[in-house]
Order: sequence, then structure tokens, then C-alpha cells
Amino acid sequence: MFDSILIANRGEIAVRIIRTCKRLGIRTVAVYSDADTRSLHRQMADEAVYIGKSPAAESYLNQEKILSAARDSGCRAVHPGYGFLSENTRFAESVQAAGLEFIGPPSQAIALMGDKIASKDLAVKAGVPVIPGHTRVLEDVDEALSIAREIGYPVLLKPAAGGGGKGMRIVAGPDQMADALSASRQETRKAFGDTRIFMERYIQQPRHVEIQVLADAFGHVVFLGERECSIQRRYQKIIEESPSPGVSPDLRQRMGLSACDLARQAGYVNAGTVEFVLAPDGKFYFLEMNTRLQVEHPVTEMVTGLDLVELQLRIAAKEPLPFDQAGVNFSGWAMEARICAEDPARGFAPATGMITRYAEPGGEAVRVDSGVDTGSKIGVHYDSMLAKVICHGKNREGARMALIEALNGYHIEGVVTNIDFANSVLCEPAFAAGELDTGFIDRHFDGHLSLSPPDEGHLKLSALTAALVYHVRNILVRESVKSMVTRIGGGKGITGTHHYVVRSETAVYEIQMEKGPDGNQWIICVNQDRMVVEPPDFEFYRRRLKLKIDGRYHRFRLRYDRSFFWIAFCGLIRLFEVYRPEEWELIGYMPAGKEALPSDELPCPMPGLVVDVPVKKGDRVTRGQNLVTLESMKMESGVASPVDGTIAEVLVTQGDAVDAGDVLVRFMKHHT
Repeated sequence: MFDSILIANRGEIAVRIIRTCKRLGIRTVAVYSDADTRSLHRQMADEAVYIGKSPAAESYLNQEKILSAARDSGCRAVHPGYGFLSENTRFAESVQAAGLEFIGPPSQAIALMGDKIASKDLAVKAGVPVIPGHTRVLEDVDEALSIAREIGYPVLLKPAAGGGGKGMRIVAGPDQMADALSASRQETRKAFGDTRIFMERYIQQPRHVEIQVLADAFGHVVFLGERECSIQRRYQKIIEESPSPGVSPDLRQRMGLSACDLARQAGYVNAGTVEFVLAPDGKFYFLEMNTRLQVEHPVTEMVTGLDLVELQLRIAAKEPLPFDQAGVNFSGWAMEARICAEDPARGFAPATGMITRYAEPGGEAVRVDSGVDTGSKIGVHYDSMLAKVICHGKNREGARMALIEALNGYHIEGVVTNIDFANSVLCEPAFAAGELDTGFIDRHFDGHLSLSPPDEGHLKLSALTAALVYHVRNILVRESVKSMVTRIGGGKGITGTHHYVVRSETAVYEIQMEKGPDGNQWIICVNQDRMVVEPPDFEFYRRRLKLKIDGRYHRFRLRYDRSFFWIAFCGLIRLFEVYRPEEWELIGYMPAGKEALPSDELPCPMPGLVVDVPVKKGDRVTRGQNLVTLESMKMESGVASPVDGTIAEVLVTQGDAVDAGDVLVRFMKHHT
């Protein structure tokens, strides 16, 4: 085994590798750029070497600086992680030429499998099913049209080099071919410096299923089950799981053996992943092979109990695999969510800033692979992924619910993330049912918003939380409690029955709360639904809250300002305003139990600033359509139409400051 290695990467994968090395007693050397001066991976490594300015081309892609750092620090091997130089043939060759071990496959295998045309030809030789198509490089539009007629539409244009969905175009008919081929070549040139494009049939509504393989230098090859990676947006994975709900034991065996056959044919050594397209009829086809550790490798680790980084190190150190195929065992189900610095409400645009608050979820079934902490600066130079949350369960539903709860409690402030979007995917009924394919996001979401009706039970729990926190904060203020911590349900004056009205953008909730008979519980009714709540110690400025409701724990993330509460729970993000009953009547709304919103008006749900008004007088609108976008507490929220109808008058413009209850839009009387 190596006594020291250099990690030619950054972020969460560098931290992940360091943790295994620490357990094995291996000294680690990190590299870092200007942007990563205060990074977590630099702090955790035994030694860190500065390699250049923030742009990747001047640091993490600078092969000479990385090799110099490895030699000067006395390392015996280099682990490339994923991304950057991990699948760069020249880098693998240079590492070997420098007398170091490359912790990955031979450079010849990287080159062979990195060429999509050559790898597809190799798959055919290995007897692995491939998607029908044309593996030669397309010369021009006329040839492309001719081949498409033979294959049958829709077809998929794919770059021979690279991956990650860049340069890929779906062509539904001949009228789209010229523009699609031109765009595919242009994007491929920019991404990979290569314009070679080939064509294959586009499999509609496929699953994306991949097989993890391990191969040692002695000819032993095994597979470690499959991972379901169909939940993607723009070809980038969001949720991964193992095993796949769409793969039977027989199919798993056939796909696994095919993956091993391909690895043998390629002369592959170390960890790799063979990706397949799984058609609705159960047929599978080779897609590509990733010659590195995958981002989603933790789900395989959780169901097999293996450490893939350790196995990579042992294989690179010329040790044989410690088990054969019969020695691979599986237990339960694992599911992972990728956490990225991006703003779903702004078209998933990358987000930057400094993380000002950071708290990870915990528990036996929860694992967080993170490259950040409080104080981490997120800039524009590198990939947006911050961390991965992985949960294990006895079955798929157990893993799904564990991941939902973990994301409910994952708290990152200072940088906008996709935590709640990922959670909303997990909460989709179709996802819960395992009805997955690569078009899932496009079919079930409009941008970042789910097309399914919100879960009313989740909304009621959020409203309950808003009222409970409001109640406790007001009791604390009224009694001038100096301590920052009190017990909900305890303390002088927290007795009797208390009533509140909680309003969200689209609904009104009547809340009644009183102490339970044992004094340690609250009985809380939300619109007549009775719930027993066992609150924990409550911190006055807490941003996360864990409540036991009807015997089950729930976690909420929240921010509040006076009577306004922003609450994130199970993928739903809502802004609530809490009133006492007498306050509710004073603001001019109709009494509880009647229509809360005037039928011809859209009232403002919160104080804020109008940032967008995408409609005008005379526009036909539908129930749920966003009519006005408000900014409040540094969060943007859309105000949805409560009716199908026609706009009679728009009373606000961009830049207006508005108060709760102000009329934003009036509708014509004939709406439905």
C-alpha cells in the first residue's frame, strides 16, 4: 500500500479521498488555487501545495504544476478524483512517466473508452448490446438526413469526444437536422476542441442505469450491482439510487456480466462505470464507460458495505481483489441527492457567495459527503456541486423518507442551493412509485415548480410550525425572558387555549393550541385536524426545528421577521403570516370559514418589493399561474392566480413597494 498520495482535485471528492486515507494511515497532499486558500480539503490534508490562480486552466488543469507538487512532496501515487484531469489520457501517461502510480485505469483504456465511437465498436466486439445507429463520423447534413431515414426518427446526435450531455441534440424530424447538427458541432468544439458527431436512434422514455465494475491487474473483474440515475436535468444527474426499481435480479445479472465483458475487452483495471440505456421494453443498450470514480459511488458503498476509494488504492498498489463475484453482498437500499450552488427560481443559474451558516443532517442512516463548511466561499471558477446527501433504508421507501428528512434538516445560508428542489423531486408521487425515466423532470416540473398539487398535509404541518414558533416567541417577549432557551409547553404563562390564523399565498389555516393532559405535549388543531406535538428545547434564534408530531419526527428550516415565517419542508417553500383572530378581523378579511380572498381581486400575501409583473390588462390567465413576483426577506415568491379568468386591471409595476393586503390585480367578473 502507498504511504503517501497526492489528490489532484478539490471540493467534496478531495475530502472524500482524504477521509479514507486517514483511516488507512496514508499521508495525503492536497493542491489548491487562490480560490481555495481557505478550502476544507486544504485544511484536512496532511500537506497542501499551492498550484496557481483561480481559473482551472491555471491550477487544477495544469499538469506540470500538479506533477511537480507530487514529486516535491514525496508522493508515490496520484488520485485524480473525478472531473478535471481524471479522464485525461496524457495526464495518466505523464504520471506513470514521472515514476508515480496513477490511481485509475491504464491510459490506453481511458483513450479507448473516452472515444464514444471507438467504445461503441468495442462493445459490439464484446457482445454488449448497443443502440442502433451509425458509428462513423457524419460528414454533412445530407449524409445525416440519409442515415436518419435508415435509423428512423427521433435520432440523437452525439459528440465522439467528451460527455455530460454537451453537444447532444435530439432530432425529431428532417426539418430540424441542419440546425441541430450545426449547434451540436459548435457546442462540441467549444467544450472538447473536437467537432466529430455521430448518430444513433433516440430511445424514448428510457431509464439511465449504470453498473459499477472493479478490475484488478490479475484479470479479475466483478460488478457491484447497479445505480438508477434517471433523474436528470439537462443531462446532469440530481438523484441516484441503488438498486434500481426498474431492474429485476435476472436483468441485473445480464447487465452486470455485459459490463464485466466490456471491461475485459478494454483491458480495464481499477474502478469504472458502464452506463446503459434501459428501454421501456426491458432491453438495455451500452451508452458509455466512465473511466473513473463516479460522483454517485456512495450509494453503491452503502448497499455493499465496501469502500471504493480503498479498493481503488489497493488495486493501484497491485493488490488482487479481496473477493470474487460470489463475495459481493447487498443490503437494503441507498439514495443520494446532489446539493449544488444554484438558484432553481432563476433557471438554475449558478449561485455564488460565502456560506454564513452551515449545519449538516446526521443519524446512522445518513451520510454527507461535503466539501464546504461555514466560511466557505463559493465562486464562479468551478463546478457548482457542494455536497451529496446519501441515506440508507431497509427498502426503497425507507431510504426515500430518510433522505427527505435529511434534506429538511440540511441548513445552508449565504448561498442559494437546490436543496428544496431535490426534495420536491423526492416527494413527487411518481418518484415514490418508482416511475422513472430521463424525461421525469421535464414531465413533472415547470422549471423548478412541481406540476403536482402541493401535499395538503405538508402545508398544514408548515402552518402549524409557523403558529407554534410565533406563539413561543411572543410568550418569550411578553415575559421578558432573558435566557435564550426555553421549553415549549413549559414556563409561566404558557397555559390555556390559544388561537391563531395563518395565511399563506394560497390558503388560510385556523390554528388552535392547548396543553395536553400530561403537560409535556401540545394538542394542536389545524383546520380541525388534531395533532399531538412534543416539541424539543426551543432556541430563540434557531433556524432549524425538529418537532415530534403524532409520534413521528419532522424537521423544518425557517426564517422569520415579526409575524412573517419562511418555512421549507418536504420540498415546499412557503411564506406564512400569523395573526391573532382579532388582528385577522381588523385587516378587513372575511371571517374564518368563508371565502378568504375576494373573488375579483388578487391581494398581496406579504410586504415586499415587486420585481416582475409578467401579465397585463386583457390577458387570459389560469388558476396557479404566476401573476406577480415579489421579493421579501431576500427571497423571491410568485403570487399565483386563484382563478381562471381575464385580467381587468394591473395595479402594480416593477419596483413598487407593497404591503400585505394591497390589491395587486383585479379580474373581470366572468372568470371561473
